[in-house]
Amino acid sequence: MNAVLLSGLLGVVMMFASFLFRTKAPVRILAILGMAVLLVANVLDTKGIHFFHVNTTGFLSFTGYALFFNTIVIACTLIFFLISSKDMQKVGNHYAEYFALIFFILTGIFLVTAFTNLLILFIGIEIISIPLYILTGSAKKDLKSNEAALKYFLMGAFSTGVMLMGIALIYGATGTFDITKMNIAGLLKSNLLTAGMLMLLFSMCFKVSIAPFHFWTPDVYDGAPNVFTSFMATIVKVGIFVGFLHLFYTAFDAIALQWKIWMAVLAALTLLVGNITAVFQQSVKRMLAYSSISQAGFMLFALVAMNETAHEGLLLYAIAYCLATIGVFGIISKMTDYSFDGFNGLAGHQPLVALCVAIFMLSLAGIPLSAGFLAKFYMLKAVIQAGGYMWLVIFGVLMAAVSAYYYFRVIQAMYFKEGPNHFSGISAFEKCVLVGICVLIVFTGLFPNIIFGWMYF
Repeated sequence: MNAVLLSGLLGVVMMFASFLFRTKAPVRILAILGMAVLLVANVLDTKGIHFFHVNTTGFLSFTGYALFFNTIVIACTLIFFLISSKDMQKVGNHYAEYFALIFFILTGIFLVTAFTNLLILFIGIEIISIPLYILTGSAKKDLKSNEAALKYFLMGAFSTGVMLMGIALIYGATGTFDITKMNIAGLLKSNLLTAGMLMLLFSMCFKVSIAPFHFWTPDVYDGAPNVFTSFMATIVKVGIFVGFLHLFYTAFDAIALQWKIWMAVLAALTLLVGNITAVFQQSVKRMLAYSSISQAGFMLFALVAMNETAHEGLLLYAIAYCLATIGVFGIISKMTDYSFDGFNGLAGHQPLVALCVAIFMLSLAGIPLSAGFLAKFYMLKAVIQAGGYMWLVIFGVLMAAVSAYYYFRVIQAMYFKEGPNHFSGISAFEKCVLVGICVLIVFTGLFPNIIFGWMYF
């Protein structure tokens, strides 16, 4: 509860920061300090030190898993601020308001990871979505940004309607919004329950860009300002995924045999569509948009497996995917050419930056000694332990091999081709942050037990 209330309060503080400070540097420092305070508050909450005592019985349940995941989300957002906060100045004149919207989005994520009532799930999703619509269209003079915001808003509003209808049907079948009190096992033949569950499934798939509900993703990610695409594709996606896992694991566990096969089919379809389409992209930014779809397919393995390994794997995936993608977009934001050709010869012009990009791409591809490899390994291991879906494991390995092709295209362009310098420059502090992200990726890949030790002890 510390993080929920503090993030909302910090969002309000940032709204007024534009009136308090005439320059942008104090606004940025205030946002970074606020995120650091939020991180400390959530860690204290994990240790049993609560700043606020609010009775949330029947609505929220802050388990150790939810709190640990919230810590990951806050830490990754802090890293995002450190590497990309200056780039937010280029988007528009409402610098402080951008930080305020991000704090509000975090509030929604914390609700989604800890909900026990379907109404809180709906409120959390909306608190996440509405600020995202604004951030997507924040580059007001860019027609692509305006178009992306309109598409996102219209399709997001439709998916929200589907979610509300699903919640209404589930309430009609069970008589409660509390996912811990639903007698699903006694309603196996209920048409209301089946329809409601499918509607919830479709709406959640839209939010995390699972095929065939992914059509908005490339256009929105490509049209949104780079700095906000980074946040949308990482922290927001994994936050909603944890809520997705919590919903089906808690509410619909009794009928898992009925929906697990559909989760497996959706995961395979998402991997196929994301990877095959990414192969043909000429823009690195758009390639990463389709890559995020394929990464969502791997994260969906957690819903197919539904075991302890899947829970641990999703945490590792959140760390690996967020760190690598935030790092890549932090560099893309400073490029004048987003195409693969724009990366030609980068190793000669910026050797340290090129090395960081290579490590990020290797982690996203799942190469050994990186956090990305271990994350995918845990997902595959979880499905093997669940049994009955060996075909999905084999297909996942094949798709991981396909993904290596387009990730290595970037590395090839940097190290084996020549071209002009399209990198606009980077400060010494930002270089240190990039190196720190690379160290975290390798450290997590080599010593995952330390991460799990923090969670369990």
